[in-house]
Amino acid sequence: MLKLLIFANKSGVLSIPARYNTLKNMFSKETYVSRRAQLVKLVKSGVIVLFGNNDSPVNYPANVYYPFRQDSSFLYYFGLNRDGLVGVIDIDEGTETLVGDDIDIEDIVWFGSVDSVASMAASVGVARTAPMAALKDICAAALKQGRKVHFLPPYRHDTKIQLHDLLGLHPDKQKDAASMDLIRAVVEMRSKKEQQEIDQIEDACRIGYEMHTTAMRLTRPGLTEKYIGGQVNGVANSYGSMVSFATIYTQHGEIMHGVPRWDKLESGRLVLCDAGAENRMNYCSDNTRTYPVDGKFTQRQLEIYSIVEACHDYVLDVAKPGVKYMDVHLGVCRLMAARLKELGLMKGDTDAAVAAGAHAMFLPHGLGHMMGLDVHDMEGLGQINVGYDDETRPSTQFGTNALRMGRRLQEGFVVTDEPGIYFIPDLIDDWRAKGLHTDFINYDKLETYKDFGGIRIEDDVLITADGCRFLGKERIPYHPKDVEEFMANN
Repeated sequence: MLKLLIFANKSGVLSIPARYNTLKNMFSKETYVSRRAQLVKLVKSGVIVLFGNNDSPVNYPANVYYPFRQDSSFLYYFGLNRDGLVGVIDIDEGTETLVGDDIDIEDIVWFGSVDSVASMAASVGVARTAPMAALKDICAAALKQGRKVHFLPPYRHDTKIQLHDLLGLHPDKQKDAASMDLIRAVVEMRSKKEQQEIDQIEDACRIGYEMHTTAMRLTRPGLTEKYIGGQVNGVANSYGSMVSFATIYTQHGEIMHGVPRWDKLESGRLVLCDAGAENRMNYCSDNTRTYPVDGKFTQRQLEIYSIVEACHDYVLDVAKPGVKYMDVHLGVCRLMAARLKELGLMKGDTDAAVAAGAHAMFLPHGLGHMMGLDVHDMEGLGQINVGYDDETRPSTQFGTNALRMGRRLQEGFVVTDEPGIYFIPDLIDDWRAKGLHTDFINYDKLETYKDFGGIRIEDDVLITADGCRFLGKERIPYHPKDVEEFMANN
């Protein structure tokens, strides 16, 4: 292993994960053939270029230990988990080409023998291959003929540089130049999950269960956030491919993305764990649990927790095909505001408070997002294209403007259900100083909660023919009695 960190192949880059046998962990060849055929029907004309990803060095070219992660849309249509590949679909000529270079003997010395590009292409029903140098000729020929070259918005700098070389587009202009026809087609197809995809998300949820219950078992005063966060990551690495996003494990639940610190866990505090797994097929899970460091809720913690619990469970009653997720989100906001009024933290007319956005003091984010091959599924294609449509447009109001998914639900969608209540001292001070929403917020009582932190409960929801259900065969404990019992007995 030491040599692998010191020496590099002739390209100067080591890429251990990407060089593994690429014919493992794929759906059937027919799956990818069918998906590409459907994509052709939706886009209709031109040349589609789908870029796979390359490896990323950490701190010098030969030290590549960032886990290789293939582009999700490339995975969806070509299923191949090796670096340095591009899929080309010429709609007008009816051809498909896998572009990429075979490794040579120097690579084989370090990584062992892997499948040829031709073998990989055949495994997913692609008849033609070409070396990477040929991609420029393919694109140049299409442009010369006045045909559209369709590509998705790039998010990695090496892909942006490659696009500049191929199409002459400056990286600053590539996002706007990306093909809306291709974006709409990909969103339409990837939004509705096939049964085999649902099975994979269930598998990711299985790993997520192990991650979260590991954290719950370990949580006790004196251990550091960093230690337990590291154990959570280790579970994902040992059972799956990697974590689906950077693990959040923190006593400062009021910080939306609170990464684990070296702080020791303290008695009387709540800890929030937001973590997910990416399984071997690269499908994701995303769950959040909040629980007491001591294993038993205080009365004040339980009062706030029960509101979040009710909002979380409300989604199961109302989410179904044809319902706007924006409306589900606003229903959660009204329920939350009404319950906060009972505690004296809010006041006035509930509907008017939500319409004015006063609830965002406590819930400054949206109810959920799409999930699948990306934990925020297809977010790189533009959230307005994924979570919204011509009928449902995003809000500009603080809090609701962070809702990533608002359009009507359809059978096969997978969305997250993640309400929360947060007491953010800086936000409290800011709104109070500005005199915002004084008709709806009891600032005097709110001052006494500045040391509370935050609570979020999150699960992954599949929209079914007549309703919805949580994904994951084992439920991570979240009802207060279940949480306390689990932490006491494990």
